[in-house]
Amino acid sequence: MTKKEQFLLEHNRLSPLNLQVTIALLSRFRIDKASLFKNDDWPIDKLRRPFILWLTSLPSGEKRNTKKKKM
Repeated sequence: MTKKEQFLLEHNRLSPLNLQVTIALLSRFRIDKASLFKNDDWPIDKLRRPFILWLTSLPSGEKRNTKKKKM
């Protein structure tokens, strides 16, 4: 399991259904917020808050990928 997949599992475990996401949305977050990443690490304690703020600021049409899908 990659560090991104671990972040996904932990985030979705801690989140209500309306904030659960997919790997695709995490990939978009990494592109949009590249300055938060120094390497391939996805520390939940460091990235979860900025991720939630970014996620909740997306227009509703772009949140399609937030529906939980099986990996």
